[in-house]
Amino acid sequence: MSLGINTLMKILAQVSGLLSEAGFDIDIVEKHHRKKVDAPSGTAITLAEQIVDNLDRKERWGLHETKEGVLRIDDIRRKEVPGIHTITYDSPEDMITITHDAHGRKGFALGAVIAAEYTAQHSGLLTMEDLFQF
Repeated sequence: MSLGINTLMKILAQVSGLLSEAGFDIDIVEKHHRKKVDAPSGTAITLAEQIVDNLDRKERWGLHETKEGVLRIDDIRRKEVPGIHTITYDSPEDMITITHDAHGRKGFALGAVIAAEYTAQHSGLLTMEDLFQF
């Protein structure tokens, strides 16, 4: 429900295919607190699946994998990090890095409240995509 993550997803949908066609390789690094059990995080998986769905040269994602056709995800667990997701687009000429850094859980709650307010005024099956019309 994070507004920041949902905005990040919209940005990735716009740029991933274009940068991939231009020869950029793509990978994801996600950082969370030491007590987080799942790796990669659900958010990292969602981001990776969205990228893979929009690219011809990536067939799937893989944790720490470096095989051709695999979108690499690396996970880091340390301190009390609520959640940081970094997507890197790298080419021989330059690199672009996009990061979402959650400072706490309030951002997730804010997204849930805004989504609830939106659903109160709309009907049918709604997703965060409906909330972000850009």
